[in-house]
Order: sequence, then C-alpha cells, then structure tokens
Amino acid sequence: MIEVRVPLPGDRSYPVVVGRGCVDRLADGLAAELPRAKRAAVVTQAGVGVAVDPGIEHRVFEVPDGEAAKALSTIEDLCRGFASWGLTRGDVVVGVGGGVVTDVAGFAAASYHRGVPVVHVATTLLAQVDAAIGGKTGVNLPEGKNLVGAFWQPSLVLCDTATLDTLPEREMRCGLGEVAKYHFLGGPDGDGVALDDLDFDARVARCVEIKAEVVAADEREAGRRAVLNYGHTLGHAIETTGRYDLRHGEAVAVGLVYAAELGLALGRIDGDRVAEHRRVVAGYGLPGRLPDGADPDGLMAVMARDKKALDGLTFALDGPAGVEVVAGVDADVVRSTLEAVR
Repeated sequence: MIEVRVPLPGDRSYPVVVGRGCVDRLADGLAAELPRAKRAAVVTQAGVGVAVDPGIEHRVFEVPDGEAAKALSTIEDLCRGFASWGLTRGDVVVGVGGGVVTDVAGFAAASYHRGVPVVHVATTLLAQVDAAIGGKTGVNLPEGKNLVGAFWQPSLVLCDTATLDTLPEREMRCGLGEVAKYHFLGGPDGDGVALDDLDFDARVARCVEIKAEVVAADEREAGRRAVLNYGHTLGHAIETTGRYDLRHGEAVAVGLVYAAELGLALGRIDGDRVAEHRRVVAGYGLPGRLPDGADPDGLMAVMARDKKALDGLTFALDGPAGVEVVAGVDADVVRSTLEAVR
C-alpha cells in the first residue's frame, strides 16, 4: 500500500491510500480518522458492484447511474434520505464509486446539516487520480458541468486499484485522460522517476501527490489550483455541447491537445512541446481531435461560461514557467485554433 497525505491549511490533512485490496481498510480508517462516527450513509450506484464494510451501522443510498445523477434533484433525494434515517453531523457519508458518486456524495455531505464528514472509496481511475481528491464537489446544470457545488474535503480516500480489473475499457480511458494531464503538471517523483516509468499503483499515487501539492497551495481555487483544469475548458465544452457522447477523460484529452495548440498560437510553447502533448495523449489511446459534428459557435459559448472565466476567455495554458491560468485570450485566436484539432 502507498499512503499519500494531502496537506491543507490550518495544520489539517487527510490520508489517501493507494493499492490493491485497500477497500478492506475502510473500517480501520474510519475508526482512526472519525472515531466518533456511529452511522455511515453509503452512497453508491447499482452498477458499481463494490461492497464495503464501514464497521459501524450503515445504510446504502443508491443514486442513478451515469452523468444524469449529477443533478440538484439527486442532492435533495439524498439529503431527505439522510434526514429520514436520522443521520447527524457527527456521522459520516461514504461515497463508493467513480467521479459521479464522489461529486454527488461530497456535495450532499457538504450541504446536509451544513457539513457532515465524507470518506471516498474510489472505484474508477478517474476518481482515484482526480475526482475523489481535493474536495471539489458539485452537480451539473443544463448550461454546463459542475456549475453548482461546494469545496468539502474528505477525511479519508481509499483508491483500491483492484476495482479497476473489471472496469470497462472506456471507463479506464476516461481516467487515463486525467493521468495524461498530470504529465504536464508535475515533474518526476521523489526518486527522480518520471511518470511514464512508474508501475501502475505508483503512477496513481504520483498523480495524487501532484494534485495534493496544488491543493495544499490553493484549497479553494483562488489561483494556482485552476491549473488542475488543464485541458478541461474545451473538454467540458465538448461534453456539454455533445451531450456527453465522449467520456470526460476522452474530452479532456482533446482539450489537452487544443490547449497545447493554443499555447503555440500565443507563442508560449514551441512545436516540440505540442508534439509531446500529442504523443502522451496518443500513447494512452485517447482522441486528439474534435468529435464529428462539433459546433464551434456552441463550443465558444460554453467556454465563455467556464468557471475560470473571470476576465474574458480564460484557459490553463502551458508555458515557460509551466502550466498557469491565462485570462483575456483573444476570441479570434481561440476560434481559429479549433481548426488545429478538427
């Protein structure tokens, strides 16, 4: 097992455990991190198929499968279920599943009684390297992804890589899009080993370390944390306008290539760096071009509503100092660069 500690302001922190079979550590983890909890509301989906034993009284609350679960109506249903059961602020919500479950369970926990502790058992690669780490929770609106939510840090995260053995290939590729992102956000690990050269569990743990470093510096996305959205501005726009025909990681992969091309157009990086983006994305078997029928006008409109867009079109872009947030990008350049990923 590999344990990564996620540091937070105010001398707070929480453990992320990565390894095969670590789901069996849930009861011990709850006893160590939340010793006063008497009840656990286990939030999951029918298709997850991972049973957990919190070691305390618990009840399972299922949410709908798929992206449709990320809706305000789901949060209301969960909170009403918690209330009917009598869950208290001293108890715990346990999210078991992928990014949809961690987003929904985390937002419900943040909202119910104005905050109940949450623990995540991440069962998809996307959740293990990204969604379950860092405390960002939320649901979608018809106008865009993740527009309503809260920052609510978990007390413990378990990333059981054995749960990935039965993950459908497309779901794995979804997570690989986030892994590809981390190639451009962090350097080698503490032993000087590059992300490409690590074994699988160590690669997952290194992705967690990179995210933990960013979260520690900017817990509530006031500045640097927005770099974790590298590739996501166009990626979210593709998802929103395409009604989720592409999985999140696949859309982000296109967004990574686009961000590199946009960085090139703005003179921030050179052609070799763009080629490296394309190599990494292709190496994970991910798409690097817009899906057929993608509408530039629709993509532009959604990108303008991106959460980072405080001063005109805003992107996380690579450059001499690494990935950073760039505001006020010229709309004509943004539009013309879309042609580079057609």
